[in-house]
Amino acid sequence: QVQLVESGGGLVQAGGSLRLSCAASGSIFSINVLGWYRQSPGKQRELVATITSGGITNYADSVKGRFTISRDNAKNTVYLQMNSLNPEDTAVYYCNARITRITSVGPRSYDYWGQGTQVTVSS
Repeated sequence: QVQLVESGGGLVQAGGSLRLSCAASGSIFSINVLGWYRQSPGKQRELVATITSGGITNYADSVKGRFTISRDNAKNTVYLQMNSLNPEDTAVYYCNARITRITSVGPRSYDYWGQGTQVTVSS
């Protein structure tokens, strides 16, 4: 099995910063795309940022220039540095990983989600 464990959420004032971390563990052959998504009450889950195994990044327009996604392949960990936070960034943030595992029928890729971490930005 595979587990994604997130940390780093909390309460911060507008203009402040937070750094989220997500560590993957378990039966992992390789980790392909890692990403962060968020969901606010009454809204659908939305993409925040993704990063490929080669380091190519993609950001939602709403966070470009403020958030930075990075990964440490040796630690199977992805980070999200969030700067200049505003109340609209308040949400539960979820880590997502596309992971390849070796199964009895060969390598297979699966999507995994973390449990979510609350980020609250006060005005």
